[in-house]
Amino acid sequence: MKRIFALISAAALALSLCGCAGSQVSDEIDRDAVLEEFGLDPELFSDYDYSRLKDEDITLNVANWGEYMSINDDESVDVNEAFEALTGITVNYKTVASNETLYSKLLSGGATYDIVIPSDYMISKMIKEGMLQKLDFDNIPNLAKIMPSFLNPQYDPDNEYSVPYLWGMVCIIYNTTMIDGEITSWASLWDEKYAGNILMFNNPRDAFGIAQAYLGYSLNTESKAELDRCAALLKEQKEIVQGYVMDEIFDKLEGGSAAIGPYYVGDAVTMCDDNPDLDYIIPAEGTNWFVDAVCIPTTAENKEAAEMYINFLCEAEIALANCDYVGYSTPNAAAYELLDDEVKSDEKRYPSDEFLAENTEVFINLSDETNAYMQELWTQLKVDNSNVWFVPLFLVCLIAATVFVNVRRALKKKRDSY
Repeated sequence: MKRIFALISAAALALSLCGCAGSQVSDEIDRDAVLEEFGLDPELFSDYDYSRLKDEDITLNVANWGEYMSINDDESVDVNEAFEALTGITVNYKTVASNETLYSKLLSGGATYDIVIPSDYMISKMIKEGMLQKLDFDNIPNLAKIMPSFLNPQYDPDNEYSVPYLWGMVCIIYNTTMIDGEITSWASLWDEKYAGNILMFNNPRDAFGIAQAYLGYSLNTESKAELDRCAALLKEQKEIVQGYVMDEIFDKLEGGSAAIGPYYVGDAVTMCDDNPDLDYIIPAEGTNWFVDAVCIPTTAENKEAAEMYINFLCEAEIALANCDYVGYSTPNAAAYELLDDEVKSDEKRYPSDEFLAENTEVFINLSDETNAYMQELWTQLKVDNSNVWFVPLFLVCLIAATVFVNVRRALKKKRDSY
């Protein structure tokens, strides 16, 4: 019995020592082993020191759009989990609905983020208002992987505040089983035969951008008269719109509860994969070409770790995983070379420079006066005649409830008197 106990004790000691050794080993991050665990090729990764902050107990707060990064998918690399395993840094990942929502959160101080991924025009606005800080590119050597055509853009002329993440165009997505004929124009979003089945953007810049393209105006007009005309056009459309949406469009179009709506090409690719009845087009009048880029707010608490995260997003296989999962186009030359030839030749996802020059326009930051005026028109549009039956219906229900309560009391009083 003592011998058995001794053997058990020895085994326990051995396991304990192994555990200690394991703990010691776990303190060291084996770069190649981590990459291979996530199906990544160490040969395609830079020799960047991703483990230098592993003992700092850092948490990065990241804000991104919904469905806009390769995470929580068994068929793709979980980018955040791979980063955490490689660096020892924890990623606290949150999503926001629109550029305007992100801007409001940062402006109010309601949220503190180390990483944000706004769109071009909003980046310009945030730079102007001192909401973003300059990047230390010594910590982001993978900037060299970004295609030259995406560097020094109009929204960040000296390329000091941002690193391009993904890009795309606005398109019309529609259900071929619910739509008659060919869709070619923004006019389809005003077609009364689709009344109740039309979706529209739930943010002013994109919604007004569609109206501007439809009417032949610049997407960056500062003319109040043109904005008034756009607002009138959007008000006409409101009578036949089912709802104003952002990411809700996925469920509505994929599920067949709506027939047509505008969104971004990358998301259209994903939706068409999920529902073969869907298709998408770039309207003949032209559209918005946009770039979303990674930035660090001035309120960030972990700047060096945030720059490490940006560099990680620029690794070829990570950029590839993100563009493949999201469906948007990559500005990363190394990731582009890893794409299938079929994807590279898709003119809706990688159109020629000539097509972009002739058929698209990039949003720029408008003047404060114009931004305020557009927001005023948008708020008025959303409020005017909204829930037109709500007030009378509410009053009817209130009266009915009052009558019911009084009758019930009278009956109870009558019963009690007997």
